[in-house]
Amino acid sequence: MRLVFAGTPEPALPSLRAFLESERHEVVAVVTRPDAPAGRGRRVERSPVAALADEHGIEVLTPPKAGDPAFLARLRELAPDLCPVVAYGALLPESALAIPAHGWVNLHFSVLPAWRGAAPVQAAVRHGDDITGATTFRIVKALDAGPVFGVVTERVRERDTAGDLLGRLAESGAKLLLSTVDGIADGTLRPVEQPEEGVSHAPKVTVDDARLDFSTPAAALDRVARAVTPDPGAWAEFRGERLKLGPVTPVEADDPLAPGELRVERTRVLVGTATGPVALGDVQAQGKKRMAATDWARGVRVEAGERIS
Repeated sequence: MRLVFAGTPEPALPSLRAFLESERHEVVAVVTRPDAPAGRGRRVERSPVAALADEHGIEVLTPPKAGDPAFLARLRELAPDLCPVVAYGALLPESALAIPAHGWVNLHFSVLPAWRGAAPVQAAVRHGDDITGATTFRIVKALDAGPVFGVVTERVRERDTAGDLLGRLAESGAKLLLSTVDGIADGTLRPVEQPEEGVSHAPKVTVDDARLDFSTPAAALDRVARAVTPDPGAWAEFRGERLKLGPVTPVEADDPLAPGELRVERTRVLVGTATGPVALGDVQAQGKKRMAATDWARGVRVEAGERIS
C-alpha cells in the first residue's frame, strides 16, 4: 500500500523503519511537526522522523496545522491508501481523516480504553500499573476512541522509568503496527469498537507535575519520579533554587527523617517523606552538570536539618 507516515519524536522511529524495510508497502511521504528549538542552545532542529525521512530521500510535510489547505491538497495528490500514525503530536481534522482510503491508523502506547491522551506511559508508571501495552486503532474525531485492530501487552518492571518502558513499547508496537497494516491490506483484519467501561485519561505531563512532594509516601514519590524521567524530569527546590533529580529509591533507615529533611551518609543521600526515606540518585543544580547525589551534597555542604522542598 501507499503510505504517508505521521510521527514526530524518537519513539516513532521503530515504526517508520519497519515500513521502510517492508517489501509490501511504500512510504511516499511523512508528516511531522515543524522544525523547533531544542537542547540547551535552543537551535532549530528537524524532528527525529523528519531526519530519518531525509536520510531516505522521502518527502517531508510539516504543516503548522493538519487542516492547512496546502497540506490537504498535497495529501490528496499523494493519494495514500493508509496513513500510519505514531506520536504525531497534533489533532487531525475530519478533512484530513477522510483522504486515505483506509483512514489513519494510530499506534497508542496503552491498552485502550485505558489511558487515552498524550502521556499514557507516564500515567501507567505514575499509577503503579503492573501491565500496560500498545494498541492500534482507527483514528476518529473523539480522542483515542476509535475501533481497535490489535493489542500487545508489556509488564511494567519495578524500576522502570517512563523512558525505559516507552523504549520497549516503541519496538513491540512497531511490529504490531506493521502487522495491522498488513492485515488491512489483505482484507483479513477488522476493527472492534472499544468498550465503554474502563476509560481513563492521561493528559500531557507539565513541568509542575514533575515537582516532587516529599510530604507524600515514599512509594508514591518513587513512582512520580520514574514517571517523569526523562521528560520533563523530576525536580525540587533547595536553598531557593531548582534542583533536577533523577529517580529516587525507597530505602530503610535507622532514624526517622521529617518530610524533605536531608541526611548525608557516606554512600547515599537520604530525604524524608511521609513514610520512610528515599535515596537520591543523580542531581543537577542550576548551571551545573548532572552528578551523583553524594558528590552534590559534599559540594554544597548540606547542613544538619536542611530540607529539600
